[in-house]
Amino acid sequence: MTTTVEADPGGLVAVLRVPVWNTLTARAESLRRALPPRPDAPAARYAWLCSLTPAQARDAAHLDHLDALCAHLAGHPALGYAPDDPLPEAALEAAEGFNSQLTALITRYRAARDDGRTGQR
Repeated sequence: MTTTVEADPGGLVAVLRVPVWNTLTARAESLRRALPPRPDAPAARYAWLCSLTPAQARDAAHLDHLDALCAHLAGHPALGYAPDDPLPEAALEAAEGFNSQLTALITRYRAARDDGRTGQR
């Protein structure tokens, strides 16, 4: 990842989208491996959810959240997030702290985004 990125939100979105998605995907896969296999059928999924410990249920909910954010970043808007928001704040928060360069770029993106919002008012 380069550190010579323009400080405009559009340019930073292009640079951030894949690394944020990669980080969220890695976190989701880690949770997926730690949980018992999740069935696809609705009735079986309900039985699976009922069989989980409280910690596993929390991890399953977090996995669903990460999967939704990954889908949103891939162009499939997730419920609760604006379809035109390329990098929802929840995705940025979930990706922070795992890679210092990525965290620094997220900070720059927020500053540029917030400056753009302030300039529009």
